[in-house]
Amino acid sequence: MTMAEIVDIGGDAGSLADRAYAKIKKRIFDFDLMPGDRLSESELAQQAGVSRTPLRQALQRLQHEGFVEAIPKVGWLIPPLSFEKFDELYDFRVLIECFAVRGLCASAADRPELQKLAKIWQVPVKERLQDPVVVGELDEAFHRRIVDSTANREMQRTYREITERMRIIRRLDFIKPDRVTATYDEHGKIIAAIQKRRADEAQRLLRTHIEQSKLEVRKITLDMLYQARSRGRAAREGGS
Repeated sequence: MTMAEIVDIGGDAGSLADRAYAKIKKRIFDFDLMPGDRLSESELAQQAGVSRTPLRQALQRLQHEGFVEAIPKVGWLIPPLSFEKFDELYDFRVLIECFAVRGLCASAADRPELQKLAKIWQVPVKERLQDPVVVGELDEAFHRRIVDSTANREMQRTYREITERMRIIRRLDFIKPDRVTATYDEHGKIIAAIQKRRADEAQRLLRTHIEQSKLEVRKITLDMLYQARSRGRAAREGGS
């Protein structure tokens, strides 16, 4: 019996699966596991410190979110990045968020969610946060709160699924300090337009904001992929 199996007997399968899920997902996000890589269950289980059962639960969750694919009689695969797919998801995002913005502009200008967002994004430059992880989380919450304002549960559910599928590249938008600055500026303007009930202006600002983010993320993703592949080649050549 392996150490991972001993741990499984005394541990909670859900928490072990969650741990494996988080570790594998981080490796995918960091491009430690590259698009196109085949995955060995035995190696992943050993690296995550779990047995096959929680590992497969983690992989099934990642499969549902689009981060891995199950290949019959072969195993698991990190799917190649498809910018065409991401473009479609970005387009879907714009449709949902613009619908939500129209609703916000048609309602009371003093809605609590707008006040909360203003306190985060309409702040002096010296009070702006710079941690890319924190800003990324706040950015995701900003867009989610706009959609949540619709009170349309199906739309909220769909939007959350889109957000999850895009997170692998969307999180890269805040690696560069100028993108953090731009996000604060753009979010602040979108909130101001909504507060003034200028629906057309708010939607235009929102579309421009998301489109610029999409372009920046694509450039950063391609650069990170290039660097990761270069490191892989160097490691293979160094070991030969």
